[in-house]
This record gives sequence, C-alpha cells and structure tokens, in this order.
Amino acid sequence: MARILAVGTATLDLIFTVARYPGEDAEVRAEGLRISPGGNAANTLVVLSQLGHACAFGGVLADSPEAASILERLARYHIDLTACRRVCGRPPTSSVLLSLKGGSRTIVHYRDLPEYTDEDFRRIDLTPFGWIHLETRDGLQTGRMIRRLRESRPDLSYSVEIEKPRPGIEAVFADATLLIFSRAYVGHCGFDAPQSFLLRMREQAPKADLVLPWGDEGAYGLDRWGTMHHSPAYPPVEVKDTLGAGDTFNAALIDACLKGLGLAEALSHACRLAGKKCGQIGLEGLGDKTCST
Repeated sequence: MARILAVGTATLDLIFTVARYPGEDAEVRAEGLRISPGGNAANTLVVLSQLGHACAFGGVLADSPEAASILERLARYHIDLTACRRVCGRPPTSSVLLSLKGGSRTIVHYRDLPEYTDEDFRRIDLTPFGWIHLETRDGLQTGRMIRRLRESRPDLSYSVEIEKPRPGIEAVFADATLLIFSRAYVGHCGFDAPQSFLLRMREQAPKADLVLPWGDEGAYGLDRWGTMHHSPAYPPVEVKDTLGAGDTFNAALIDACLKGLGLAEALSHACRLAGKKCGQIGLEGLGDKTCST
C-alpha cells in the first residue's frame, strides 16, 4: 500500500445528538453528547489507515490539554506527525448538532490557530510519499504547495479538496491530478446541476479527474479524457450519522485511484464506503471488507 500525506486540519468536535434540528431561539435537551476528534484531512487519514495505507499528517496542532484526544486518535491509527507544526493555543473546535430525524448535521466552528503554510510544507521530505492530499484552506498557500509538487515531484499524484470558496482558490485547479468539489462550492459558483459545473471546470483543470459528490444522488465525475461518469448512492438501512461521510468518500476515492481503478469504479467504491459510514456512529470499523466494488 502507498504512503500518503494529507495537509489540512485536525479539530475537536462536540457532537450533540438531538431529536430534530431546533428552531431559532429554541431551548432543547440533547439526547446525547460525544466529544470526538475530527477535521477533514485528519478524518480522511483515519479512514485511509484502516484501508491499509501508511499515513502522515501535515497541519498545525495545538499544544494544550484539550488537544490530547486529537493526538491520541492520530497515534492510534499510526499517523506520522513529523510534518506538523505545534503551537500554543486551543485546538479548532466545532459544535455539531446531529439530527436523529434525518441524520443531518449543522456545524458551528471556531478556530484561532494559524494556518499551515507553504513554508511548513517545504520542510517536508516528499521522497517517501506515493500520494499527497491537500485540503484547500488558503488558495495562495495551497497554490504554492502545488507548484513545489510540480517542480520537485512531477511523478507524484495529488488530490485537492475544494470545499469552500476562498480567495485565489482557482489557481490550484490547473495542475492537480484529482479535484474533489463540494456541493456548497458548486452553489457558490452559480450552478445547480453537477454535469454543467464539471464541464465548466474542465476549462480550468484540463489535466485532472474532476469529482463531485451529490448527496442522495451519489457522485459524478469527469475524467481527464472527457468522459462523464456517475455512481448512485448506497444509503444504509438507517442513516445514523453523516458527520465525516465526505471525508470517508475522499479516502475511498484516493484508495481506489491508488489501486488503479478507473473513475467509474472509484466513484462506486467511494459511494459505497460513504454509505456504510452514514449507517454507523463515527469512523471506526470502515476498513472491514464489506464495501468492495
């Protein structure tokens, strides 16, 4: 299996389970509370580790007692933290309302740590890695990281997650191997159909495979040769927890690409594992061989 580096965030999630999402100014009693480490890049590595890959994390970690559970989780999945920058402060924290009625989640996020920069990234020895995954948080910094990848490791495949609109983010599109867009980003760009969005993005990213998860419709992809693909969703019998489903999808997609699967098979693999995740609480046990294509 490959050695994978993911650059992005590791957070602390306070997850309140409620019967249904409350209205404004409402006061409700939560039916459950769990405190769990999270963060897009960290979650993706946790799943990739379960799928058999050797993983490393590049990000900013807080040096405080609240961060202990984050460090413990990363250590439990044997995720290398050599590339991390450690600073004094509190870890980024999310309050998550998880609705039992529909499995949806609403997130309020707080962060006062600095972002991981290109200067941090340049300290990493990229020689051992077979894949790099970048969670785009600062378009300018991520663009510089990609330029370094292009110049120093042109043989290396890398994926970029485009979750939110950020200044300069379009500059990263042209050179990526795999671009994964969010539905929220599609809406920001003024599109309401996945196919038309992907065709427009092809103009800005002519060399990349383009992927767009689309909720209960599954996921769409446009490969680098111009062929459109679609996989249906594979929902569980009961939706229990959608938190981390997107990160699970990303991990399964990367896993499929590293195994040499075509984009159609990779989408199916990713949708199956994301569906399995939605049927359980948390990310543990996703490496069980129950979601093969």
